[in-house]
Amino acid sequence: MINHDTITKIMETVRIEEVVGDFVSLKKRGTSLIGNCPFHNEKTPSFHVSVAKGIYKCFGCGKGGDSVHFIMDHEKYSYPEALKFLAQKYNIEVEETVQSPQNIEAQNARESLYIVSEYAASYFANEMWAGEQGRAIGLSYFKERGFREDIVKKFQLGYSPDVWDALIQSALAAGHKEEYLEKTGLSIRNDKGKLYDRFRGRVMFPIHNFTGRVIGFGGRTLKTDKNVPKYVNSPESDIYHKSNVLYGLFHAKKAIRDTDNCYLVEGYADVLAVHQAGIENVVASSGTSLTTEQIRLIGRFSQNVTILYDGDAAGIKASLRGLDMILEEGLNVKVVLFPDGHDPDSYMHHVGSGEFKKYIENNRKDFILYKASILLKEAGSDPIKRAGIIRDIVESIAKIPDDIKASIFIRECSGLLQVEERILLSELNKIRVAKFKKSSGGSQGQGSSSFQQQNQGQNQYQPYPDGPPDNLFENPDSASEFIEAPVAEENDLLQEQEIIRLLLAYGHELVSWDKIDNMYIGSFIMQNLADVSFQDELCKKVIDTYRDEIENGHLPVASQFINNEDRKIAELAITLSTSPYSLSENWYNKHNIYVRDESINLKATILGGLYHLKKGKVARMLMDIAKELKTETDPVNQEILMQRFIFIKGVEKEISKFLGTVILK
Repeated sequence: MINHDTITKIMETVRIEEVVGDFVSLKKRGTSLIGNCPFHNEKTPSFHVSVAKGIYKCFGCGKGGDSVHFIMDHEKYSYPEALKFLAQKYNIEVEETVQSPQNIEAQNARESLYIVSEYAASYFANEMWAGEQGRAIGLSYFKERGFREDIVKKFQLGYSPDVWDALIQSALAAGHKEEYLEKTGLSIRNDKGKLYDRFRGRVMFPIHNFTGRVIGFGGRTLKTDKNVPKYVNSPESDIYHKSNVLYGLFHAKKAIRDTDNCYLVEGYADVLAVHQAGIENVVASSGTSLTTEQIRLIGRFSQNVTILYDGDAAGIKASLRGLDMILEEGLNVKVVLFPDGHDPDSYMHHVGSGEFKKYIENNRKDFILYKASILLKEAGSDPIKRAGIIRDIVESIAKIPDDIKASIFIRECSGLLQVEERILLSELNKIRVAKFKKSSGGSQGQGSSSFQQQNQGQNQYQPYPDGPPDNLFENPDSASEFIEAPVAEENDLLQEQEIIRLLLAYGHELVSWDKIDNMYIGSFIMQNLADVSFQDELCKKVIDTYRDEIENGHLPVASQFINNEDRKIAELAITLSTSPYSLSENWYNKHNIYVRDESINLKATILGGLYHLKKGKVARMLMDIAKELKTETDPVNQEILMQRFIFIKGVEKEISKFLGTVILK
């Protein structure tokens, strides 16, 4: 277990914008940093990072937390693993207390997969640089391909000896277990139960995750035997999911952010070659065809993708398929076609780094120009084929979620294909309508009706659309109807949450009204809640904790709740401490429009929150009395209930005087 002092040091050192920034491209907006959420698919950023509060919050999927919880959620780490990750990032020495063997084993099960993968990467690299077979075969291969030593070392390239169990024997001697060699796919057990190396006799390409840890491998054979597969990749494991990984992303993510563009290639060697040309913002979808998850990974860092696929038929086909997938995710895409059947690797070594950079900068084509030139070349003068190609291109445009972008491409397409814009727009609309019908599972009318029915069930309850009746409090039936309405419960919850928001935001500030001296707003609010019971269990927990802390002589601060061990309390505190909206300075600087800040008049803000809460509670009490009057038959009890009703009604009027609202007589 990590001791408390170490945890405190980690929490004081970490910077939320640096931690999240390693995984998400963040841009300044108001007082927050925003980006596309890494936890769910979105095209419009709703993921906010508050540097001042040290927290993140996604207003799309609801996830939120501090730096530790971000690493836990993103990397699927336990709490201790996330702390160790952050400690390593900031070079903080971790001091731990003794744990039971059972706890250590449970914590280390996943970690062991990383450790044995790191060991294998080091083993393969050492074999290539120091082993006789490795230098003669592996290192010679990379040098013959024209790769510099600094590139080979940067990507931790290596060689797996052509021996059945060379890695296994070395790993076992170093204290690693067969179990983890199997789970990572480094070793395979045959029908007779014998364990052997998966990658023997291959040059090795370690695959890194976001944070630079080795999670898998690609191995290329150097044999000419056609029965031997050219590439073998690690199988799926607890730490490696190939559809969610891009080769080279760890080395490329900073450059992708800085250049606001990502070069997408097919193979390991292509990534190395483009890096060697001095272009670091390059990744590959090696080991799998391009997936939606991989495109979304790129989208975290840039909305611009440039495809650098092979110039042969297979490469062109792959680029066209990838192009449509990228468009569908809302990213901007360009394509570079290499001459004479070259791929990025061969062309870089053919012309050299300088010419290679010039070529890709000068030959980037917009996806319409690229797709049209490829397909029209195939069609020749055949009018039927040309008509099919036009539809194919419009289908690509239909995948673009942004209507403005789509309309611009339609205009470009009109001139390029010599087809009237209105005809293309008509075809575009047909495709979109067909797509909508397919996704809604029926006709447009049915989909619309279904949508309306769903919406009618959500926050649409209006107990009195024309205003409450004059005899609301005299009619117990009306009271009963109102008290059971979902909107009443929702209002209660919102008012209770508002009090907690005020405590978190202003509890540590001093009261500056009504000649009150030396009292914090937190204490003031708690004193005024003595006669109020909270209904929501989570809100009640926060209020009880706040009250207990004050009674023990401590004034709680927001971070205590944001970092609370109870995840539900932490999430509530984060939600109430953040907002997806920020006020632009232009309102005042350019337009001279002043928007009132709630902190300017804290008296009105705090008392308004308290009185709104109490007004809701009082209204609920009046309803409860009205319900009792309905069933009470004893005249004496009826008189008592009526006196109580009149008294509470008076309280309600006093509250309403402050709030400036009208109460029915």
